[in-house]
Amino acid sequence: MKRPLLILAAAPGLALAIPATPVMTLYQFNGPLDIPYYDADAFLRNGPASPAGTLSQGSSVIPCLVLKNGQPLTDATGTPYVGFKLVVDSRTATPASAEKFKQAVAERKTLVVANHHCDASVRHVIDVRKLYPMEKAPFFDPPREPARRPVRPDQGELDRIVKAFHDSPQCESANGSLTGRRSALARAWDQFARANPGHWPARALEQAKQLDYVMRTALFEGHLERGCNAYGACERNVIALSIRNRGKEGCSSGQGCGAPGDFQGVASKPSQYNIWDEYLTQVTGLTACFLRQDLSQTERYAKLQAMYAQTLPDVQRILFGDDADLREIFPFVPLTDLKSLKHYYHAPAMGKCFPGHERAEYITGAVARKGRDFALIANTRIQVEDRADGGYFFRDFLVTAKDDRDEIRIVDNYPGFVIDARKVDLKPTARCLPYGIPAGCEFGEPGRYRTTPVWLNTGRPLELRCHLEDRGENCQAPPVAKTVGVGGRCDTQMRPVAGVK
Repeated sequence: MKRPLLILAAAPGLALAIPATPVMTLYQFNGPLDIPYYDADAFLRNGPASPAGTLSQGSSVIPCLVLKNGQPLTDATGTPYVGFKLVVDSRTATPASAEKFKQAVAERKTLVVANHHCDASVRHVIDVRKLYPMEKAPFFDPPREPARRPVRPDQGELDRIVKAFHDSPQCESANGSLTGRRSALARAWDQFARANPGHWPARALEQAKQLDYVMRTALFEGHLERGCNAYGACERNVIALSIRNRGKEGCSSGQGCGAPGDFQGVASKPSQYNIWDEYLTQVTGLTACFLRQDLSQTERYAKLQAMYAQTLPDVQRILFGDDADLREIFPFVPLTDLKSLKHYYHAPAMGKCFPGHERAEYITGAVARKGRDFALIANTRIQVEDRADGGYFFRDFLVTAKDDRDEIRIVDNYPGFVIDARKVDLKPTARCLPYGIPAGCEFGEPGRYRTTPVWLNTGRPLELRCHLEDRGENCQAPPVAKTVGVGGRCDTQMRPVAGVK
């Protein structure tokens, strides 16, 4: 493995210019849909006491610093409350909003400015800690086209029902609006069941709904780029097993299970499977009707449909089969361990940390100053440099995640600016390990470091082996039977853990 790659660079553009603030998106993981904003003059007098209105999560804005009496508006701790100009309002977004968002993101990347001050037209401010520089555009399914002949045969009654739902007007309605898609999908399934009385048995409709939710979670929790390769398919089986166990023997309301067999509640609880978070459902296609027949020749959807078809038989057996099915799908692992597996650790997606860079700091929101010019530094990393009056000089600490390493660039984008000392603590990151895996694993020079959750070492790491057909990452290769292992102590991609309390 390679070391994290470090590149030093000078700021582009004019010598006295700094990058313009990027387009930023309102985001608060598993938080309320609506986030308050405030009248700037009222905030100056009373702080965040009386909201002037709200914006919904997923809305995108261009932030700026409102100056009052020559100083940016902040709370008592120095956290900026920033002015903004709206790019996309998630409550009224349409398919055309995606292009508007992409264009604004691209334009802001090319701009350099003297400072981040608002103009006189800006009247409202919002907590900068709720703004993140996301670059995923709002996602909508493409318009419906004349139906085509199915390219893949049905795999039983439940598969037919799930596909019928994806082709239904009820599924389409669940994704018509950008916000509230998780609850809209649940309503759509209820409406679909009521619209088809007697067409299928009630039990089959209920199982199909549960299956659809688990398949969505398995597909999007897994690494989509792995497509139909053996590791990716086995990874999806492991995710389905974790949902099965949380929805059966381990049924707990804290993990979303309302009653034994409630795989829907388990699979779609954002605190447990964070892809169901409000913002992520707006940009990933998780709640989309991706099995629509008319989309079977579209590259993105054809791949998702192939991944679904590859994984469906095993997932049906994992959810609705018996102990013999579990033993056959996951051989060589004791049944008690299989049934106690409710957790897994996806190291590449976990928190980044940099033990070789002691002065790297994540800034949720701060003001930097150079004379009478102020800059907004928000939800980004910096390299803290020398102490200065009121704070520190700094440079941008830019991280690009590669397949096997983090590429690091330290760039002097804000020469002469001093960041508020109150927002810098330089505390070391706890539980920061190479690849997020324990000591004793051989991997040469680590290419990345990840933080680990407290629960990770309270259970038993498992390696689960799957025997299945590998069709490659593009899902178009001829099927080749393979046996592949996922997990164990030293798997840098995924670590299933049994027996976590």
